[in-house]
Amino acid sequence: MPPKIRELKAQLIRGGFVSRSAKGSHTYWRHAIFEVRLSLSGVDGDDAKPYQEREVRRVLAEVRALREE
Repeated sequence: MPPKIRELKAQLIRGGFVSRSAKGSHTYWRHAIFEVRLSLSGVDGDDAKPYQEREVRRVLAEVRALREE
């Protein structure tokens, strides 16, 4: 079963990201320290699309790599 959008948002918050709302169901996320950005669409109860899961994993891995440098 795919994760919900709210679960992806919770992962981003734990990873140090902050959100800014946009038009409709879109939210823009940026990391508080590093220049890493992401856009998510969908309301909290929606199932996340596979590409959204990949993007969240990618940006969280990017932040981990930047922290290790």
